[in-house]
Amino acid sequence: MLDIVIEARKASIGPGMDVRRILPFRLKRMVGPFIFMDHAGPVAVQPKTSDSMDVLPHPHIGLSTVSYLFGGQVTHRDSLGVEQVIRPGEVNWMTAGSGIAHSERFEDPSALAGGKLEMIQTWVALPEKDEEAAPAFNNYKPEQLPIYTDTGVWMRLIAGDAYGLMNHVKTHSPLFYLHAILDKDARFGLPKEHAERGIYIANGSIEVGGRTYTSGQMLVFSKGVDPKILAKEKTTLMLLGGEPLGERFIWWNFVSSRKERIEQAKADWKEGRILLPPTDNLEFTPLPEDRSRPAGDPPPQALS
Repeated sequence: MLDIVIEARKASIGPGMDVRRILPFRLKRMVGPFIFMDHAGPVAVQPKTSDSMDVLPHPHIGLSTVSYLFGGQVTHRDSLGVEQVIRPGEVNWMTAGSGIAHSERFEDPSALAGGKLEMIQTWVALPEKDEEAAPAFNNYKPEQLPIYTDTGVWMRLIAGDAYGLMNHVKTHSPLFYLHAILDKDARFGLPKEHAERGIYIANGSIEVGGRTYTSGQMLVFSKGVDPKILAKEKTTLMLLGGEPLGERFIWWNFVSSRKERIEQAKADWKEGRILLPPTDNLEFTPLPEDRSRPAGDPPPQALS
């Protein structure tokens, strides 16, 4: 049975950069360990305005960020000294753990020309035992990620395990994350072994249970349900889920199982105790004003 349909909401993370925000959602905060999901683009801007889209150095705790591009490129820099140009089809997995700061810069105008830039950003909450792990960043090339093909179906395993596929992307809890492309009239099913499973329609449309769902919607299913998916046209899907981790609190770019840890992270960023990237330390994103908000409603997040 279909648990819920989540409609992406428009969110702005800076001038010229609007995104479709899928998670968190007030009626479904997480899908497995996935606590945040943004879909940016396709973005078409003139090169002279590309720097206004940059995501300045900002902090994270208690999570892993996962950057996956369909097109364009982004330069990542973090407080570990890592500088990585992120390109389509790669997996860029940054574990914040006890605290990290990073930036994302759109430094190649040609990568923005013609609406090429399009990316998915997710956050994966860490198990309690790993929330204070040492920060780390890993880049995995497309050739390190297994691909499966069948009649009308192409898919790449980003992380975890599903459909008998596995890779060496380091994760901290049981999960799956895939990029799938279906031709018109292709039929498809979700992996059955995970407790929570979601289908995000990045582009195109599918039919499930006699109803049609379109771009910008996420369908969430619990374990034991075996939905039959029919592509109504050429369609791009992001499939994700896994085992729930329990309650998590989220405020701005901070995630934790403990409210007091988020308060500490706020103070650490305000007082400069989370270091800036050594090659991108001349500006940063200040801590947002902590205005009164409905319970569980975080202020706008950075892209990742």
